[in-house]
Amino acid sequence: MPEPELPVAIVVGGGIAGLVAARELVFAGRSVVVLEERDRLGGQVAKHSVAGMDLDAGAEAFARRGEELPRLLRALHLDDQVVSPSGAPAWVYRARGAAPLPAASLLGIPGVPLARDVIDVIGTGAALRAQLDNLLPSLVASKAETVGELVRRRMGARVVDELVAPVTRGVHSLSPDELPVDRAAPGLRSALLRNGSLAAAVRAMREQAPAGALVATLRGGMFRLVEALEAELDRFGVEVRTGVRVTGWDSSGVETDVGERIEGEVVLAAPLGIDAPRTRVQVATLAVDAPELATAPRGTGVLVAAGVRDVAARALTHVTAKWPHLAEQTSLQIVRLSYDEGVDVTAERARSDAEALLGVRLPAPVDSAIVVWERTGRRSDPSHAIDGMRRVGEAESGTGLASVVTYARTVAGAIPSDGPSTEG
Repeated sequence: MPEPELPVAIVVGGGIAGLVAARELVFAGRSVVVLEERDRLGGQVAKHSVAGMDLDAGAEAFARRGEELPRLLRALHLDDQVVSPSGAPAWVYRARGAAPLPAASLLGIPGVPLARDVIDVIGTGAALRAQLDNLLPSLVASKAETVGELVRRRMGARVVDELVAPVTRGVHSLSPDELPVDRAAPGLRSALLRNGSLAAAVRAMREQAPAGALVATLRGGMFRLVEALEAELDRFGVEVRTGVRVTGWDSSGVETDVGERIEGEVVLAAPLGIDAPRTRVQVATLAVDAPELATAPRGTGVLVAAGVRDVAARALTHVTAKWPHLAEQTSLQIVRLSYDEGVDVTAERARSDAEALLGVRLPAPVDSAIVVWERTGRRSDPSHAIDGMRRVGEAESGTGLASVVTYARTVAGAIPSDGPSTEG
């Protein structure tokens, strides 16, 4: 007697969110089809070759928060490949020069406003203004919607402009006034009310954070996560189609650009038909023969404050200083710079910016690569489902692999199961 056919689920989009959702749906007893417009899977987790090394072209690390991403890595047998960055600090570059970011900070918000490393960045006057946070009632700005509003009202504009903005622009691709507090720092608002000041809230949250680095990567590159997910989906018989553009969709199926109709429950992992803002981020990776950089003169990298005129980059990561396992593989120094859209990015511009940010004369790069990513902001009215279709991805979860994976597993896992879960 033939086995009954499994219900079909169609995942539109083969980025990390789509691959994770597809995996969950397989374990829920679905027959899964993944449709991806590009010729590869992984979305913003991708690799390219620079100076003969396979490097991350997009996302290069993940935040060590929550349980879903670590659980996924364990299930994919990648947990023993997780590596931490070096302990060197990041720096901030302002019009007055470069200085290390304050050690006791969260999103650039200082936990000790009068600390020497805070004064070195914003000056004594601005540090005294930030210290007034300790005198304000905890209710002041406790209902602020954005990080910028919260910090500006409690600690002043200089803290926002020279400490917080470089971090939010470099990490979240958003200004502090665009970044919701509860997305960027869950629990910060309640910690403010509980501890009486923003500085005390930062200290408390840092004390509660797990020991060790706040971020990590995979030995060999984050792109190994894509390879592992792709291999597992293949093992479970998931039909994966690349180079397929979806032109129409509803709650019962999709149409493709070749006129094919596929029936099934739809999970949209691509930002189709939504009002989320989109921006382009340009990433330049350079391999340079510069032994002077081996001492990591600017730590793991440099975040750029607003108003700087001599560089166009918004952030620099000194890759071989941040990740010791990569430094072991080459005598070259790898640096990576990110730029907003509209900037004419060339290898020479990136070299010149890196020279200014690192404070070291740099030769022409041995090799370079420039990639452009389209980032999708969180849409204005998030909901798991629209017109019967579930949605996952950056527009729903916000940025960061930890958020994207957690959201995708939650949404896909909530779809009714038609079979026993076989995942450990």
